[in-house]
Amino acid sequence: MATTVQRTFRVALTGDFYNAAGEMPFKDMGLSVLDADPQVAYFPLGENRSEIGAEQIKDANAVIVLAPRVTRETLAQAENLLAIGRFGVGYENVDVDACTEADVLAFITAGAVDRSVAEATVGWMLALNHHTLAKDRAVRAGDWDARTRYMGSELRDRTFGSVGLGGIARETIRLLSIFGMKQPLAFDPFVDEATAARLGVKLVSLDELLANADFVSLHCPLTEQTRGLIGARELGLMKPTAYLLNTARGGIVDEDALYEAVESGQIAGAAIDSFVDEPIRSPHRFGKLENMLLAPHSIAWTDELFRDIGQAVCQGMVDLAYGRKPQKGVLNPEVLERAGFQEKWRRLQLGG
Repeated sequence: MATTVQRTFRVALTGDFYNAAGEMPFKDMGLSVLDADPQVAYFPLGENRSEIGAEQIKDANAVIVLAPRVTRETLAQAENLLAIGRFGVGYENVDVDACTEADVLAFITAGAVDRSVAEATVGWMLALNHHTLAKDRAVRAGDWDARTRYMGSELRDRTFGSVGLGGIARETIRLLSIFGMKQPLAFDPFVDEATAARLGVKLVSLDELLANADFVSLHCPLTEQTRGLIGARELGLMKPTAYLLNTARGGIVDEDALYEAVESGQIAGAAIDSFVDEPIRSPHRFGKLENMLLAPHSIAWTDELFRDIGQAVCQGMVDLAYGRKPQKGVLNPEVLERAGFQEKWRRLQLGG
C-alpha cells in the first residue's frame, strides 16, 4: 500500500519559549533546522500553561517542550501526535509511560547540554572558593576592610565528587583537569569500574563521596530513586569546608536540611540552580545566606546552549518526519515497535 503523503509536518513549541509580546527572546534556538525544510512548519501553542492541554496540540504532529508537564491528559487526543521532544535532558515532567501508551515517541537532547552545564559548575566552584558574592557585596557597601575576612582558596589539591557520571559530569571532570585537583570521585550505580578507570575517576559509595569530597556536585536525573537523595544525614557526612552544588533538579535535595546545614556552618556553602518549587516569585530564604549562590534554573543558559539544544531537538523532529529515528536520547524505544506508532509514523511521514 502506498504511503499517504501530507503537505507539512507540524511542530508546536510550548508557550514558555515566547515572551508576553509573543516574541522569542532567545538569540538562536536552532530553528534554522526546521526553516531549511519547506515541508516542516512550526508554531507556538499560545497560552503558556504548566501542563499542556490536549486541545492545544490537536493540530500538532510533534511538540518541543521547555518546561510544561506532559501528562496522560495531555495525550488524550494524540491520534496525529508522533513525538514529544524535551528541550534539554531532564524529563521528570514528561510521563514517558503515558507517551508509550499513546504511541508517542519521547526524546531528550542528550549531550547538547554537557559543555554549558560543565562550565557553569566550574565557574560556581571558583566563585564559592573565592567568596565572590561576599566580596562583591563588600565593595558595593563601601566595606573595603571586609577583604581580610574572606580569604579564599584554590581548587588545587581539592577533591571533586560527582553524584552521577553521565555526560555533564564527564565534561566537568575534563575541564577541571587543568586545576591540579586530586583524583575525582563519583557515585553512579549505572557505571562500571572499567569505564570510571578510563575517565580517571574513582567510583565510591555515596557516603564515601560525601565524606571525602570538597565539592559535591549533583549530576543525576530526578527519579523516584534520587528524590530526597541528599538530606540531613547525607549533609552531616560532608566536611565543614565542603560545598554542595546542584545544577540538576531541586527535588534531589532536602531544602530544609540544606538551609540548616549552611546557616549553622555544618558545610561551607552551596550553589543552587534548581529548586523544589519553581518558579520562585518572592525572595527565597536561601538569599539570606551570603555563602550561597543562586540562579533561576538558568545558570547554564547560554546562546550556544540554546543553539545546540535547539538544533538537536529540531533535527530529531526532521528525522522523524522523514521516517528516521532520532540519533540520541530516545526515552521509550519500545514504542518504535508498536503497531499503532508504526501506522501513525507511516501516515505522517513526508515524501522524499
